[in-house]
Parts: sequence; structure tokens; C-alpha cells
Amino acid sequence: MSLSGILWIFIFFVSLVLTMVGLGGGLIFSPLFVILGFAKADAASASLFLNFIAAGSAAYTYSKKKMIDFSLALPLIVSSSLAAPIGSYFNVRLDTGPFLIIMAVVLAMAGGRMLMSPAGEVEAGAIGSSKKIIGGIGIGACIGVVGGLLGIGGGVFIVPLLIYVLKTPIKIAAASSTFIVCFSSLTGFLGYASMGRIDWLFILPAAVASFAGGQAGARIMSTRLKGKSIRIIFSVLLFALCVKLVCQSMLGR
Repeated sequence: MSLSGILWIFIFFVSLVLTMVGLGGGLIFSPLFVILGFAKADAASASLFLNFIAAGSAAYTYSKKKMIDFSLALPLIVSSSLAAPIGSYFNVRLDTGPFLIIMAVVLAMAGGRMLMSPAGEVEAGAIGSSKKIIGGIGIGACIGVVGGLLGIGGGVFIVPLLIYVLKTPIKIAAASSTFIVCFSSLTGFLGYASMGRIDWLFILPAAVASFAGGQAGARIMSTRLKGKSIRIIFSVLLFALCVKLVCQSMLGR
């Protein structure tokens, strides 16, 4: 099997697992593409497009099952979507070394978060609606910039913030996160597209695998979210990618 075939299979499984926990797939795609030798802007643009496809695929299924809190998601969508192109702008002006270090720190944070047990179900509405809107706008803007810069969509930050700050039940947080992430990923990707940083020959076939993975992950999560073994496996992978990126930045490769 060719490297492209293996990579498409990997993209399918990454999309499947990460859409189950509201993370899309960009958290893995972007550092993986950098490690495989993609230029950082090409890696981020491809990652954001695949993240958009996987998250959008999953969000469609979640919406049909009424698992998305649209009133909570909309403020984050607006602010993160507006801010994501700013991250894209900074990416092409940031040296590779600092980019790799920032990516490694984000991966380490994500790995730590995935090792933590998820919060139990909480009562929705514990935070006032006005505070949710204001908090959502601020959170969304920060997530949009970081997600656009790194090509990860921002789901790794959205899920814990929805659970711990805005007191959202875990399944609703994961489902709502995929809905939010597909918008910030799309606008971040369009930022790269406006600068001509798109490898369509790679992206379009990979998008098919990402779409299928998003559908499969959403259908599994909507019936039962199994977190512990998935969190452990992916946290180990995230820490491994983190170490690899640090070494790569130190060696200048």
C-alpha cells in the first residue's frame, strides 16, 4: 500500500476518534503533516480543511439527534470565525522554530487534558445567558486566533471551557464543539486559500476519508461515549508528537 493510502486510512481513524470527543481532527493532522515534511502553512491549511470536513460531517449527525446547544454555540462561532483568519495571517509570518514550539506546547496541554477524567453531567443554565454570550465571544476570539495559527480548529480548548466554565453537559459540549469548530476551521482555511496555500491534489482525496471518519465517530458517540481508553491512547500519541516537534525545532529540521 502506498504512503498516500496509509495516510488516508489514518485520517479516517483520527477523524472518527476525535469527532467522538468534540475535537475534529486538526489536533493530529497539523503536527503530523509538519512531521511528514509539509511547509507549516501547507500543513495548517490542509489540516483546517480536513478538520472542517470531519467536524461538519459529525455536526450534521449531532444536530439531527438534537445534541447541539445552538444558543451557546452561536457567540463562539461568530467570534472564532472572525478571528481565525488573523491566526492564518500570523502563521505565514512566523518562523518555523517558534511555530513548532507553540504547537508542542498546545499538544502537551491537549495530552494533559485528555488524561483527565471528564466532568460528570452538570445542570445546564448554571451560568446566566448574558454571561454565556459575553464569555462565549471572548473565548471564541482567542480560540479562533490560536486555531487559525496552528491549523487545529480550536476544539481542544472549546470542550473543557464549555464543560468547566460554562457548565455544559459533556455530550452536549462535545457535540456543540464540533459545530463550532467547523466554522472556525472553514474561515481559517479561507485565510490560507486567499494566499494561495492549498494543495488540492492532496486535500480532496483526504477529505473523503475525513468525512467518512466524522460520520462514523458521530454515530458512535451519539449512542455511547467511551472516553477512558480513547483518551489514554490519544494522550500518548499527543505527547509523542510533542516530543517529536520539540526535537525537530531544536535540530532545525
